[in-house]
Parts: sequence; C-alpha cells; structure tokens
Amino acid sequence: MLLDHSEGRLGTALRRPEADTVLDRPLPPAVGRQAHAWVPRYSLVLTAVEALAAAATGAVVLAARAHDVPAGGVPVWSALALVAVWPALLHATGAHSERLFGTGSDEYRAVGRAGFLLLAAVGFLSYAAQLDLSRALVVVALPALVLATLVVRVAARCTLRALRAHGWCTTRVVVVGRGSAVLELVDRIRRDDHAGLRVVAACVTPDDRARVAAAAGVPVGALDDVLAVATRHGADTVAVTSASETAAHYLRRLSWQLEGTDIELLVAPGLIEVAGPRLHIRPFEGLPLLSVEQPRFTGWQRVLKGGLDRAAAGLALVLLAPVLLAIAAAVALSSPGPVLYRQQRVGVNGETFTMLKFRSMVVDADRQVDVLRARNTSDGLLFKMRTDPRVTPVGRWLRRLSLDELPQLVNVLGGSMALVGPRPPLPEEVARYDTSVSRRLLVKPGLTGLWQISGRSDLPWEEAVRLDLRYVENWSLTLDLLILTKTVRAVLSRSGAY
Repeated sequence: MLLDHSEGRLGTALRRPEADTVLDRPLPPAVGRQAHAWVPRYSLVLTAVEALAAAATGAVVLAARAHDVPAGGVPVWSALALVAVWPALLHATGAHSERLFGTGSDEYRAVGRAGFLLLAAVGFLSYAAQLDLSRALVVVALPALVLATLVVRVAARCTLRALRAHGWCTTRVVVVGRGSAVLELVDRIRRDDHAGLRVVAACVTPDDRARVAAAAGVPVGALDDVLAVATRHGADTVAVTSASETAAHYLRRLSWQLEGTDIELLVAPGLIEVAGPRLHIRPFEGLPLLSVEQPRFTGWQRVLKGGLDRAAAGLALVLLAPVLLAIAAAVALSSPGPVLYRQQRVGVNGETFTMLKFRSMVVDADRQVDVLRARNTSDGLLFKMRTDPRVTPVGRWLRRLSLDELPQLVNVLGGSMALVGPRPPLPEEVARYDTSVSRRLLVKPGLTGLWQISGRSDLPWEEAVRLDLRYVENWSLTLDLLILTKTVRAVLSRSGAY
C-alpha cells in the first residue's frame, strides 16, 4: 500500500526539480481561506427576505380581518411572532446550511420541513391554548408563505449559480487519488460549474504527477502531502476519489490530519451515477457499509407516474389546441408536405413506436443524410448539424423554441412515451448499443429529460448517455417535477436547440 512508502521516498519525489516547478506554478487570483466569506452574507440576505415574506403574510391576514381584530389581540401577536418564528424554523431545519446552497433538492426539502413544522405548531397551539387564530392564516397564508419562500430560494439559486459561473462564491478544492480517477473527477467538477467547486491542486501517486499536471493544469503534490498542499493553495475542501491508494486506513489518517483545520473532506464513493436516495449507510456489527438499493422499474410510483403523465398530456393538448392549430397551419403554408413528421423510435423494453413531431425539414430530408454525412458535428451515434440546410424557415423557428415536439403529447397520452425520460432513440442507434447503454430502454422515453435541461444538441454523445443512465438509475417523482420545472428555463434560453 502507498502508506507503507517511506517519507524519504515521497520527500525525494517532491524535491525533484520538475515537481517543484509543478507545485509552485502560479494560480489565478483568489480569496483563498476567505472563500466562504460570502456564506454569512448570503444567509443574512435570505433571512431578511424570508422575514419580509412572513411580515407580508401576517399583514395580509390582519388586513383581511381588520374589521374584527382588536388592537394587541391574539391575531396581531401571532402575525408579529411569524416574522421571528419562520426564519428561525428555516435555520433549525438546515435550510441555511452552506452545503445546500446552489445544488440539489435538499434545500427545498428543508423549506418544506419548516413549513410542515410551522403548520403543526400553529395547529397544536390553536387547539391546546384555544387561541383565536384566523383559519385563513392556517389554510391559506402559511402554505402561501412556504410557496413564496421556495420562489425566493429558486431566484437566489439562479443568482448564486450565475456568480459561480464567473468564479465567485466558490469552494477551493484539492482532488486526491490515482491519476485517472483524479482527472475524471476534475473533469466532472469543471463541467458542473454551478456546484461552486474550483479545483486548485491535486495529490496523486508519483508516477501520475506529470500526466495529471499537464492534463488538469493545476499544481500537483504527493498523497502524503495533502494538508501541506491544501494549506499552500488556500483550499477549503479535499475531495478523495475511490482509487486503491485511498483505502480505509489512508482516509482515516487523512481525516485525522484535517481535524481542526476547517477543511471539509469529501469522498467519491465510485458510484457516480447513483443518487442519494438509493445510498444508505448500514452498520453490520459496528462496520459501516454503503448499501445501494436496486433501481425500481415497477410498483405504485410507476403506475402513478403513468397516470399523471397521461392526465397532464390530455390537459395540455386541450389547452394548447389553438397553438397546435396555428403551428400546423404555419407548417402547411411554409413548404409542401405533411404537417406531421412520423418516425420509428424505440421505447421501453425495445418496443418500437411511431413518434410524432411537427415537420421542420423538407420532405426528402432523410434521403439527404448520406450527402451531408461529412458535415456531421456529433461525436457519437447521432447525426447533428448546427446549420442544417434541410430545415425550413418555419422549422428553424419551431426547433429553437422546441415547439416541433408538442405532438409528442399524443405519444404520452397513448402510453408509448412519458413526460420525462431518456431521449427516444432510433432503431439504428439501438442496434449499436452495448449492454450498459441498453439500460436506457428499461423506462419509457420522455418528451423531456436530463439531456434536455443540460444542453440538448450541444452535449457530447457520452455525456448525453450518462445523463440518460443517471435518470434510469435514480428516477423519482420529485426528480420528474424538478426536470419539468427546469425544462421551461431550457426552452426559453434556447441553448443547444438547432
């Protein structure tokens, strides 16, 4: 094991001229150990806005009962107490924890828990103390306050992500492990810039140092010098990969070294595509093991998803009927040919179905693929062109706004597709799938999905497949709702649509 290496051997490696050059490479300007200075300010602003929302809620309730509320009565005091209690509950449930800011759904769950506790407390006090609390406060105002807080959190998250994309409000990270695993984790961190992690250094085995330094472009040190490297570069976090060099005793020793430094220790479990709900720590006779639940492709949640999908698709078709008719007329008048484009796609369990779209290309577009093959910009099994001569003027407008996909609501209503799922593949794509990619066919393809909200046609093939597999492995109704919400933003931004 690496930990049996002598200090002399590691020290010699660190003192090599090329190693010193790599370690001392200058970094871009940064705030170093003060990188978390934004957290108290961010939390303070959120607290102030949430207190204002509580005050507005109380004021509305008092205004509604102005005719029968005596000065200094119970409703007045309950409205005033709400201003202090609501922010306090949000802090108590962890909604102001730094690790929740900007990523994941735990922040919204914490707000939901605070709302539930508030409703329960108000209901209990009203009954136990026989307080004259307004029913509007319990039934309307408090749920509205929770909803308003969620809206505030969404707006704050969008602002925070925009700042992180420009290098602000970030956490400085040292990545530790074997060379290939470190490079993979560095690449993932840099792709997901909204997470707020900024790689400032790496610590790897001696044989991997030159390769990692060249590929990652950051200073590189030895595995036994993590604390020194983190201190030198003002790191706030150490992220350890799941390579063999980072076995249990190494992690234990590293955690001891980081004690009292305020440096957070993160460990990549080697299960990148498995999300939190399927991961649990289970103790076996004092030995904690990571339990990975099997993904569920059947059961009541799937039945509920199918029912909700069909109900939503039917309602959308009724509400959007005028829009669909207008688009159909525009397609028919803009170029000769049918209004709808029908194409065979592969659905759940490999069954084929006819997918519907508004026609956005000339009639013989399929026959022109071979001629245009040399201009393909895709790095995988798909054919993509940023400026495709086969697209009609109306079709280009439809594609930019994703309106050409609205007829797929009929597929959702018929049960061959879902509102959210992997991208529906072509039969020729499926014929070239390997075993891992074939897992995309375990669930119904979707009108939208993780690929839709992550860049659409701008995504590399491997990234699109990875996102589809992540959805298959970690599906939930909450994830579906989150994707549907983000789809609206993706469509309006029109990124990756061509």
